[in-house]
Amino acid sequence: MNLTPDDWSAVRLSLELATLTIIVLLLVGTPIAWWLARTRSRWKGPVGAIVALPMVLPPTVLGFYLLVALGPAGPVGFLTQQFGLGYLPFTFPGLVVASVFYSLPFVVQPVQNAFEAIGNGPLEAAATLRAGPWDRFFTVALPLARPGLVTGTILGFAHTIGEFGIVLMIGGNIPDKTRVISMQIYNHVEALEYGQAHGLAGGLLLFSFCVLLALYTLGAGRRLWR
Repeated sequence: MNLTPDDWSAVRLSLELATLTIIVLLLVGTPIAWWLARTRSRWKGPVGAIVALPMVLPPTVLGFYLLVALGPAGPVGFLTQQFGLGYLPFTFPGLVVASVFYSLPFVVQPVQNAFEAIGNGPLEAAATLRAGPWDRFFTVALPLARPGLVTGTILGFAHTIGEFGIVLMIGGNIPDKTRVISMQIYNHVEALEYGQAHGLAGGLLLFSFCVLLALYTLGAGRRLWR
């Protein structure tokens, strides 16, 4: 089944959303994962629980509270309006913010596991060579944690591609702006256009299978949540 121009627009928007989300997640999630892997603070449990919350929380619940926070009556919405940025709900930047929260555990947890697997030995050896904290992080920890970074990147990207509930709550269904693949599939089904829905849904199914197959073939899937 040939894809329509609206289908291709949804595919392009989904890829842009997943790419930007992963860039933000790697910049934000890697320090969080490092802190969770190394800290002995009593706040480790609560912070870890907050990071993992999107894994068990219904997307519509998370989307609802983000909608409230980002809207006109919310604290984030107030700040964005004061800085002349307008409101984020029902915009592409709003989708990016929501996707970062929703996919956070799929990046942080594999990276945290990779950092924890390093142990203290390599870092202590680098310290004896007078490597500072930043040197130890960038020249020792990050290279050794590369498998976890790759796994987190792949999982976060795939998870963002398949979002629906939080996209519906924050982005709505605006063509060429917030209508991603999952929303386009919903539109086809609602219009009884099952052939077009099969084309997009089958593509997502194949994409998800290939992602998981690659992870399990590399051995990463067996140790994701150890």
